[in-house]
Amino acid sequence: MAALPGGVGPLADLGRYERRLREQGFRLIAGVDEAGRGALAGPLVAAAVILPEDFDLEGIDDSKALTPAEREACYARILAGAVAVAVRRATPAGIDRRGLHRSNLWLLRGAVRALPVRPDYVLTDGFPVPRLGLPSLSIRKGDAVTASVAAASIVAKVVRDRAMARYHRRFPAYGFDRNKGYGTAEHREALARIGPCPIHRRSFALVAALAGVEPIGAAYDGAEGPTGEGA
Repeated sequence: MAALPGGVGPLADLGRYERRLREQGFRLIAGVDEAGRGALAGPLVAAAVILPEDFDLEGIDDSKALTPAEREACYARILAGAVAVAVRRATPAGIDRRGLHRSNLWLLRGAVRALPVRPDYVLTDGFPVPRLGLPSLSIRKGDAVTASVAAASIVAKVVRDRAMARYHRRFPAYGFDRNKGYGTAEHREALARIGPCPIHRRSFALVAALAGVEPIGAAYDGAEGPTGEGA
């Protein structure tokens, strides 16, 4: 495994992991991340991004640290300037069937494999992704300290938020345009009052408890938290 920088401070140089890898001969470095892991409703979305060496990182950050307008602006820049971008989605029914963590790994692998250009190295956020078939490194808080993972987090977040805005038009009672499917008080109240809609993750214990039904499918297996946008 390539020797890479250690801990990072609050003013981290976002490009330093990629720069060190390029010094070691890895030219095409992909970052991969997902959005929607902790949501009670809606898809899980994963994105993989390969940025060029000269990409302007001004404004690029962990998607959760950006405003919606900032994310949209960065998203447009990433799509215009990236070497390659790929996005994959898992439906709520697929998450219920496979389980959350298995769906997450499946999506992250799928996003990397869907890139039109094969990367030389893959950076992932938080935990290893097995069976990539490529050299890789998982980085704690990777979306906050690594340029390509931050870019992937932005792409995944924007794609998912846009999908939730569309779902809001079909299911307006849950406030998906505001909560994006996460377990806010407004969302939990609506779920308890009118029950789940077709895009709720019915294998999640909190969804079943609020709706007064038994969980179906695979067990909820590790989202960062039911009430906020942890991922």
